[in-house]
Amino acid sequence: MWRLIGGTVAGVVAWFVTVTILNMGLRYGWHDYAAVEKAMTFTLPMMLARLSESGVSSILSGAIAAAVARNRHAALYAGLVLLLFFLPVHYMLFSKFPLWYHLVFLASLPLLSVLGGQLVRERSAAAQPA
Repeated sequence: MWRLIGGTVAGVVAWFVTVTILNMGLRYGWHDYAAVEKAMTFTLPMMLARLSESGVSSILSGAIAAAVARNRHAALYAGLVLLLFFLPVHYMLFSKFPLWYHLVFLASLPLLSVLGGQLVRERSAAAQPA
């Protein structure tokens, strides 16, 4: 039980650390992005870049959660915690982004976390001798 909780927490923390590092790269590497970030007036390529950041972070989050917990359910729980955290945030930001952006972002949190957890599980199963 404690390992499951620890894995879930590790996955959530990993998501925030990863997305922060990736966003710093966008901010410092893409001048136009940095110029509009505070106002959140992103172009389509910028929104796709933000969704990509979140996607990579979700996959890594699920992988870390599953690896720490040694249980694939931790990846799902980490994704669900992220979803619960971001539902009110996206409700407040609803007018800033198109509906498709909110749907893709929110749906990807648990789905890609589970995918990340499955990648770890498959690797660990393949590494075990027959």
